[in-house]
Amino acid sequence: MVWTEELSHVCLSAVTAINHFINKTEQLKRRSWMGFLSAFGKVKSRDKLAVEMDKIYAKIQNLSIHRPKPVNPQCQSTTPKSIPPRPTTQEPDLASFGDDVQAMISRLLTEDQSFRVIPIMGMEGIGRTTLAKLIFNHKAVVHHFPFGISTSDDCRLLLRNKEKMVSSDLDQLLAVGSYEEEMQRLNASFIKNRSLIVMDHSYFPYEMLQGLQDTLNGSRMILTDTKTWLPPNLQMKSDPHRLRLRTVEESWALYTHALKTSIPSELGKLKDEIAKRCGGLPLLIVKLAEELSHKDATIEEWSTVLQQFNHDQQQLWSNTLYKIHNELSLYMRRCLFYFTLFPQDFDIPARRLIALWVAEGLVQAEGDNETPEDVAERCLNLLIAQGMVQLTKKKLNGNVKMVRLPDVLRQYWLSKSQQATFLGVHTNTRSELSLGTNKVRRLIDHLDKEDISFYHIHGDCNTTSTSLTPYYEGVLSFLSFDTRKESKPGEEAGNFLRRCISSDCFLWLLVLDLENVFRPKLPDAIGKLTQLRYLGLRSTFLETIPSSISKLHNLQTLDVKHTSIKTLPNSIWKLQQLRQLYLTESSRSKLMLQHDATFPSTLQTLCGLYIDEETPIRDGLDRLLRIRKLGLTMSCKQGVMSLQPLALVYWVLKLNQLRSLRLKSIDENNQPWELELKPLVSLVNLSYIYLLGRLRNPSIMSQFPYSLTDLTLSGSGLVEDPMRSLEKLPNLRSLKLLAESYLGKKMICLLGGFPQLRVLKLWKLEQLEEWNVEKGSLQALRFLEIRFCTRLKLLPTELPDRPLLKIEVIPTRV
Repeated sequence: MVWTEELSHVCLSAVTAINHFINKTEQLKRRSWMGFLSAFGKVKSRDKLAVEMDKIYAKIQNLSIHRPKPVNPQCQSTTPKSIPPRPTTQEPDLASFGDDVQAMISRLLTEDQSFRVIPIMGMEGIGRTTLAKLIFNHKAVVHHFPFGISTSDDCRLLLRNKEKMVSSDLDQLLAVGSYEEEMQRLNASFIKNRSLIVMDHSYFPYEMLQGLQDTLNGSRMILTDTKTWLPPNLQMKSDPHRLRLRTVEESWALYTHALKTSIPSELGKLKDEIAKRCGGLPLLIVKLAEELSHKDATIEEWSTVLQQFNHDQQQLWSNTLYKIHNELSLYMRRCLFYFTLFPQDFDIPARRLIALWVAEGLVQAEGDNETPEDVAERCLNLLIAQGMVQLTKKKLNGNVKMVRLPDVLRQYWLSKSQQATFLGVHTNTRSELSLGTNKVRRLIDHLDKEDISFYHIHGDCNTTSTSLTPYYEGVLSFLSFDTRKESKPGEEAGNFLRRCISSDCFLWLLVLDLENVFRPKLPDAIGKLTQLRYLGLRSTFLETIPSSISKLHNLQTLDVKHTSIKTLPNSIWKLQQLRQLYLTESSRSKLMLQHDATFPSTLQTLCGLYIDEETPIRDGLDRLLRIRKLGLTMSCKQGVMSLQPLALVYWVLKLNQLRSLRLKSIDENNQPWELELKPLVSLVNLSYIYLLGRLRNPSIMSQFPYSLTDLTLSGSGLVEDPMRSLEKLPNLRSLKLLAESYLGKKMICLLGGFPQLRVLKLWKLEQLEEWNVEKGSLQALRFLEIRFCTRLKLLPTELPDRPLLKIEVIPTRV
């Protein structure tokens, strides 16, 4: 992998050098009137290309010398043996597996009458048996499948006829000679009744499986071991349900359940540490709870155990490590390795990771209708599903928000990287080194004083520029994690950038990620970094940005969200490769636009833009038709007729690829104002909507697309109950009705409404007095938050008794 990565870098260097030569030649053609000087420039350009190609040829020769030898197949590692299932006295915890139970039940209870086999897949200890138990005993499953059969941990058969449970010992049946008779009776029950069969770890009498393929009564089978042998006529399988590692919240819920004792509030501080130690693996979480249950409930005692906790970690993760090396594609391994560039236990925003993968060229679009971002998102989801990456935090709609690499996998990767000189820790740097040359390729600043780059970045700024060249002339990426406050981080980062650029370092730089570095002083010479694809300045609180960024012709992502930058130059539209542009909503970030500006046709994300009467929308912004994520704030003057709102609406309706829409309409006093909007039902990819402002057309409540998963309304001024329309959205998972979004007194949720809704927030609905929920409504609801609905005195009687529903009321008057 290391050798292939290096070869990829050499190829990139060759392409970049040739492109630079072609661009320089075109410039000289346009200056042909300069005569001798133009001819001299052409000769100089050719000589420079020759020098660069000589360097590249030398690198190729070096790679040829270091080319890895073919591995003898007989010496390859064999698949590690599976760990046998371990019996546990713990009852399954539904709160920790709620999403998985919901997903499986929705697949089991379909109207399809043909027999289906659904495998549950995942690494050892991830909870396959636990999930199967939860599903088998779920009230909706018991009601839907009159007959059920499962295996227990001690190889006994659990038979369920309606709600009556019976246990059978197969050894006893064989001893008394009634085995065949019992099998025939059970087979008859399968054929007659709609049945659920759970095969756990292959412990199952196969005589019972005969004839199942012919049943047309909607029976289902769940496998918890994909190695389970099935008769050839039962090889029909649905797509597997892949169990992922648990999030921090899910890990804590499972831990507190397994501990079976109350936890002092001060020990809640260790929640994140417990989740980190166990890597989201349920078996380790339960084992840690068992170990701590015998200790005093103090921070000192628990911290000591956590530091020493390392039970079976390497063995449990051995199958995952095997899959990484033997089943994972090269590009996915490169993506997985990228996690090691971040600090240990660092929660990485999925949006940041995906953009970095794309900028580094680790993923490529695989079809005409697919973008590199699509491939990167799919890659991340697959790594999560395979238990190689831990999803630590989800968005309210269930999508991925934060991820990290489990500790055991991280340590393994770092050890392999050292052996391969990939990170070169033995050379006193955490940064990634180039094979054979020991030059830094990916520069990572972790504020580690033992790292040689620490003194180059944070040490004496009088270090000569020429002394930096041997280290940094071939750097592809510079990521800084210096999150100290005050001015020092920004000054040091700025000085280091200035010195590197002045010494012709960083000329190959693809990524400059300074997210959370306080006010880095970007040099004007940043425009020389013409290969740059990613410029991350989020949460830096910068006030200005050099105008020379308009020279970064290869820039794909510019992120200045959570900064104080109010205006970006008109020249930013010269960045024709721009794909993601994040601005700061609260700073009223404006773009200086001209009607004749050439807009980047590749732009997919435009967030935080402030629009007023001077902003050209018609024949301006409305030429951006590939937008997937749009976030705008429109300022309107009271008493002034404007065509801007309508122009904005017609632009939005043309965005066929739109997935996320955030619109705010405010007046001069920053208060919600009238919001113009047409029906959005034609935007079939739209899944997220946030609307602030009084809706001039309230009928759009019944004309949202069925793809919608997340909806927020604020200041909408609705007088009719919005629930009657919104409850029909089949995929809605998160609904937030904020201040003055609904002005009515009564609200009702009908039977069968909101089938997928998991999060409901009601804030400052000051007129609401009565809320009724019919039985069978909001069945998937997991979190309800009511804030300052002062006239609402009672909760719906249908809700408080639901065991999985967390309810928060502020103030506690309801």
